[in-house]
Amino acid sequence: MNYRVKLITVLFLSVFLLNSCFTNHKKNVNVGLLIHSFDSERWENDRDYFVNRVEELGGSVMVEVADNDADKQLEQAKSLLAKGAEILVVIPVDQFAAAEIVKEAHAREVKVISYDRLIKNCKLDFYVSTDNVKIGELQANYLTRIKPVGNYAIVGGAKTDNNSIFLALGQMNELAPLIEKGDIKVVYNEFTNEWSEEEGYDHVNKILNMGEEIDAIIAGNDAIAMGAIKALRETGKEGDVLIAGMDADLENLQEIVAGHQTCTVYKPYEKLATTAAELAIKLGRGEESEKTFQTISNGERLVPAVFHDGMIVNRENLKLTVISEGYQKEEEIYK
Repeated sequence: MNYRVKLITVLFLSVFLLNSCFTNHKKNVNVGLLIHSFDSERWENDRDYFVNRVEELGGSVMVEVADNDADKQLEQAKSLLAKGAEILVVIPVDQFAAAEIVKEAHAREVKVISYDRLIKNCKLDFYVSTDNVKIGELQANYLTRIKPVGNYAIVGGAKTDNNSIFLALGQMNELAPLIEKGDIKVVYNEFTNEWSEEEGYDHVNKILNMGEEIDAIIAGNDAIAMGAIKALRETGKEGDVLIAGMDADLENLQEIVAGHQTCTVYKPYEKLATTAAELAIKLGRGEESEKTFQTISNGERLVPAVFHDGMIVNRENLKLTVISEGYQKEEEIYK
């Protein structure tokens, strides 16, 4: 009897120790998160959602912010790898320069997830984003349903970001038939150097100085849209020109309430960050992902990708979108 008790006890302890080792192993995934900049309020939210989910899953996150400096981001990547990052999640400063980050990571047998912005011309492992072609279509479709005839200006996103190209493709998918009919004339169509308010302000001032009447502006994001609003405000045209943005920044939602911006596009940031966090943990543990991936070409390979849908936000549906999603607070928007 004593022998049987001892045997059962030994077996129980063995199973317990094995489970403990397995559990402890699962808690030791060290994730490196490289952020291009906090140049829009959304990126701090993305960071918080991502870090919270990784920690819920038993991992830890080291975060570096590059202040829109591609060389600095590469050095930060090397530093995180030297500190033992087992997986890198990268919001790239530059779509091409960030390929070096992927090469450095792969040299250490570390996989890379490109977040929101695609890294080009490398053997990138995964991509998590929204379908930015569809977002461009949402922007242009919404404005053209309000103003199907008139002069349009497009102030696109940063030249260094592949998303700018995708947005432009989507916008032209909607605009091209109306341009061919002669209903819409695109009087200005330029990319920016950065996704910034200053660039939006400078570009719209340039448009206004051209002497062309403009009925609508499609801006790459809300920062650019805010610059456009400020340029129009100085000439007394605030509220007279339709403006579409992207990101659902608080200040822009307040301008939508005031009637100075027509719409923005909300990306489901918590879903994006959660998807990237869960994928990072699985990759860090060498587990198979249960996700069904689409693919997207980055010029080097077809990259497995997960896309979430964006949604139009206007004055009528604020409560049903960003407020109900918990992304922004009603009292702040209507303050």
